[in-house]
Amino acid sequence: MPHGPGQVARALRAAPPDQLAETADGALRTALGAVRTELFIADYRFSGLWPVLDPDLPDGGSLTGQGVAQRCFSSQQPVLDSGENGRCRAYLPLSVWGERLGVLLVELPGTPEAATVEAVREVADELAVALRAADRETDRYRRARRRERLSMAAEMQWDLLPGRSVTHGDFVLAGQLEPAYTVGGDHFDWSVDGDRLTLTVLNGAGSGLAASLLTAVTVNAMRNARRSGGSLVEQAELASDTIFYQHRGSRHVATLLLELDTRRGVVRAVDAGSPHVLRLRGGTVSPIALEQQLPLGMFAETRYDVQEFTVEPGDRLFVVSDGVYAARPDAQEPYGERAMARAMRSTRLQPATEAVGTVMRELHAYHADADLRDDAVVVCLDWRGSSPVDVASGR
Repeated sequence: MPHGPGQVARALRAAPPDQLAETADGALRTALGAVRTELFIADYRFSGLWPVLDPDLPDGGSLTGQGVAQRCFSSQQPVLDSGENGRCRAYLPLSVWGERLGVLLVELPGTPEAATVEAVREVADELAVALRAADRETDRYRRARRRERLSMAAEMQWDLLPGRSVTHGDFVLAGQLEPAYTVGGDHFDWSVDGDRLTLTVLNGAGSGLAASLLTAVTVNAMRNARRSGGSLVEQAELASDTIFYQHRGSRHVATLLLELDTRRGVVRAVDAGSPHVLRLRGGTVSPIALEQQLPLGMFAETRYDVQEFTVEPGDRLFVVSDGVYAARPDAQEPYGERAMARAMRSTRLQPATEAVGTVMRELHAYHADADLRDDAVVVCLDWRGSSPVDVASGR
C-alpha cells in the first residue's frame, strides 16, 4: 500500500485510465489519512468545476458558487479551508505544462503541516499528468467536462486542439473556442520546439461539419509540413495546395501563422487573409499591421511571404478571429472597433489563462448573452523575455 507521494504516483501509473479518481482517493486515505477526496474537472467553457467521484455532489457547479475552488483554479495555488470538527480542506490545482484541468480536493483530519500540503501537491501534479494521458484511453473525464451534448463539428474541433494553455520559461499562451458546444470552423494550433513557438489561428469558412472537416485538413497539412521541418512559408503553401486540389478554389481558409523566437522576441508571420493581431503594451491596445495575403486554398500554387515584428518583455498579444473582431449584434458597431480594446485593457492584471475568458465573456455580454452568430476564437500570448531585438541587425 502507498505510504508517500512517490508510491501514490506509482499507484496512479498502475491504475486503469478510467479509475484514476478512485485510485487517488484510496492512496491519499492510506498515505495521508485523508477522510475524503474529490476530483473536479473544468468544463469546456471554464464556467464550472464538476465532480468525478460523486457527480451529484453539491460542491460541483458554476464557478460563482465555488468560492474556494475557484480561487484555487484561478490562482493555480493551493488553498486551505478550515471546516467543522477541526478538519481542513486542501484544494490543489490540477495542471500540466500550464494547462489547467481542474482541482483536487483533499479533506484532512486536522490542519496540515507544510510538508503534508507539499506532499498533496506532488500527488496533484502526478494526477494531472495521468489525467492528460488518460484522455486518450477513456471518455470518463470528457463526459465530466461537457455540460451539454457537443455537435459533431465541435467534437472534432476539441479533439484537434493541442490544449487550451501552455506555460514556458519565456511565455504563457492560452486560447478559447466559442460557442463551445457547437463551434464549427474556427480553430487554433500551437507547438513548442526549443526556442521556437509556432502558433496558427484559423478563421474557418462556413459552418457545421463541412467547416470542421475543412479545418481538420488545413491543420493537419500545416502540422505535416511543420513536423517535417518545413518553414512557416512551407506550412502555409502545403496547406493551401492541399485545400485547392481538394476543392478547386471553391473553399478556402483565412489563416494567420506566427513563429515566435522565444529567446529574442522576434515574430515571423504569414497573414493569409485574417485573423487579427493586437498588442497590449502597458495600458494601450494597438493592432499589428500585417500585409494580408490570399487565404489558403483560393488559387493553385499560391506563394506566401514572411513579415516580421518584435515584442518587448511584458507585451501581450491577442489573436482573434472575425467572429470576435467583426461581431455586430443588432446593427451595433463591430465589437472590434472599441469594446474589444476595453475588454483587453481590463485584463492587464490577469494571467493569459484568465484573459481569454474575460475577452470572450465581454463578447457574450456585447451580444446581450444571446447566442453568438459566428464562431469565435481568442488566443492570448504573453512574452516574458529579457530584452527586445533589433530585427535589421539581427541582434
